[in-house]
Amino acid sequence: MKRRMFIKQLALAASVAAIGMGSTSLYAQGKTVKIGVLHSLSGTMAISETVLKDTVLMAVEEINAKGGVMGHRIEPVVVDPASNWPLFAERARALLTQDKVSAVFGCWTSVSRKSVLPVFEELNGLLFYPVQYEGEEISRNVFYTGAAPNQQAIPAVEYLMSKDGGSAKRWVLLGTDYVYPRTTNRILRAFLKSKGVADADIMEEYTPFGHSDYQTIIAKIKKFSSEGKKTAVVSTINGDSNVPFYKELGNQGLKATDVPVVAFSVGEEELRGVDTKPLVGHLAAWNYFMSIKSPANTEWTKKWATYAKAKNIAGHKDRPLTNDPMEATYIGIYMWKQAVEKAKSFDVDKVRAAMAGQTFKAPSGITSKMDEKNHHLHKAVFIGEVKADGQFNVVWKTKGPVKAQPWSPFIAGNDKKKDEPALMAEKKK
Repeated sequence: MKRRMFIKQLALAASVAAIGMGSTSLYAQGKTVKIGVLHSLSGTMAISETVLKDTVLMAVEEINAKGGVMGHRIEPVVVDPASNWPLFAERARALLTQDKVSAVFGCWTSVSRKSVLPVFEELNGLLFYPVQYEGEEISRNVFYTGAAPNQQAIPAVEYLMSKDGGSAKRWVLLGTDYVYPRTTNRILRAFLKSKGVADADIMEEYTPFGHSDYQTIIAKIKKFSSEGKKTAVVSTINGDSNVPFYKELGNQGLKATDVPVVAFSVGEEELRGVDTKPLVGHLAAWNYFMSIKSPANTEWTKKWATYAKAKNIAGHKDRPLTNDPMEATYIGIYMWKQAVEKAKSFDVDKVRAAMAGQTFKAPSGITSKMDEKNHHLHKAVFIGEVKADGQFNVVWKTKGPVKAQPWSPFIAGNDKKKDEPALMAEKKK
């Protein structure tokens, strides 16, 4: 009897040991940790944000397959704020208070980020924000994995001013009417004036979200550019308005050789529905392009293609594309994982401290670093020309990662502002 009992116990121990090997152990233990995914899956921003939700889910699947985070299976909680800015705040509050998520990955527009920021600061949540933005902000509750202006907007304008970029003398600052374009253009106007550009040589135009008729604006740009000085357009148009804007560029024959357009919110995904042949030579400034040649990028694009096909992701199952905010999203979730493991805790304060100095080899093949003080990534900068197939040919890049400057030096008073997010917390006490 004792012998049979011993054999049963031995068999049970062997079974438990077998389960404990590999990633299935965390499923057996039943440990989970929730994260929030806060991206517009409908409305004007769905064209850009939906794929970021899928990027989070791909990273989660990868991490879970390798054992999860500290023996916990990641459980993503996906919500759709539907391009409705107040709804972002409501959904963020529900994720933190009802779903009890450990971190949130989301937002695209700065107005959505500004909407949720008080919620994260009130409830001490963590937001990983994956899109280029206007700077002029630091929060102890946000990690900014997209570009600050000195990692995108300023280098792009400097390139267009250079001989290689066409020596532009007149400037059209064209954007969607909200905080990111207006603040970015305030910074760019100050920068241009510091370079001796007169107000008369700067044209500034804004259109609402979802705007679709660009005939009049393109005609005004053509007239502005016909006054004897080389002109360039800086576009901070966001969302699905990019499709009619670029179609109208083609319709009116505004070629890159005449008036180059550099965009900060247009990548491979936004050009998916556009005939890009008339747009060859127009530019985009990002920290990643799908066309970057590196073993790491080859591996990542293949991984995404396989995932998109397996999950039947609309558009991507037949024509898989990767872009900059996808890379920034991917970096963010892996850095969060690394910080949790370093802290040996999901506690927000401990994870926040452990994020300082985190590094991760990005899909571009370049190692990104989270700054120890300002919650922004050190990132390389690339400028690419649109090709006929909707991809980008890199025409300029930095020698390596650039440290973010959240407070633009071209805005008066910014030299007195500090980087340390902890100081912001102290002010509120």
